[in-house]
Amino acid sequence: MTTLYDVPADDLIEAVAEKLEDDLEAPEWIEFAKTGTSRELPPEQENFWSRRAASLLRKVAIDGPVGVERLRSAYGDAANGSTRYRVRPNKKREGSGNVIRTALQQLEDAGYVENSEARGRTVSGEGRALLDETAGELIEELDRPELERYA
Repeated sequence: MTTLYDVPADDLIEAVAEKLEDDLEAPEWIEFAKTGTSRELPPEQENFWSRRAASLLRKVAIDGPVGVERLRSAYGDAANGSTRYRVRPNKKREGSGNVIRTALQQLEDAGYVENSEARGRTVSGEGRALLDETAGELIEELDRPELERYA
């Protein structure tokens, strides 16, 4: 049986994002919001919201139970988010908590993520099934020699 660990992350995120476009609706404020304090402009990708939600679903499945604060650290950046231009070391900047929280809430409403007040968010059985089924479909589609052992 193929799992989400058997396929490359970027291919899995793209495929899951296509499936999530029907279940999730991007908030109206997303075209104006930045994805972190180190950014100057909002994201320019057309399907940014579904891609971020798919990425969050995969991240929660791998690292769960996880909270918004840990995900903010994961979606922030250290090297590219530098606000210093001289000899002082770079500082890590966190990602936008509102973007992450809203996407996780939508994933909860769709039934892919479960929230435990004491522990954080975990992926539900339906979410795990979505990830694993998509990974199985990708294994069949991708023609890569290193993935043949999973087919």
